[in-house]
Amino acid sequence: MTRVWRWNRPVTVREVLDDLRRERPIAYTTVMTVMDNLREKGWVRRRREGRAYRYEAVSTRAAYSAALMNDAWAASDNPAAALVAFFGMMSPEQEEALRDALRVVQPEGVHLDAPEESHGASER
Repeated sequence: MTRVWRWNRPVTVREVLDDLRRERPIAYTTVMTVMDNLREKGWVRRRREGRAYRYEAVSTRAAYSAALMNDAWAASDNPAAALVAFFGMMSPEQEEALRDALRVVQPEGVHLDAPEESHGASER
């Protein structure tokens, strides 16, 4: 998927293969199988062009990442504990990205900052 997103255009198995071979040896059939698996999962679509297929991404990298996170969270037998563990692994940059994302979606009941200390009515 990274190669398809990077090019941001329909690609052939041969193009992906040639790009991957710059980094490591890999068989044409391996790339073809992966591309077909991605198509079956609905992440890419293909159209015939001559004797080859051109594959293009169905959604963005961000949507793909979100779906992976959602699948992992849904598979947990304790989603709250999974979220706590996930948040505990976040870097400061990831924490800031989470705060930014929460500001955009503004889900009900989610507090972005620690609540201010409230004083009881008798202390006012």
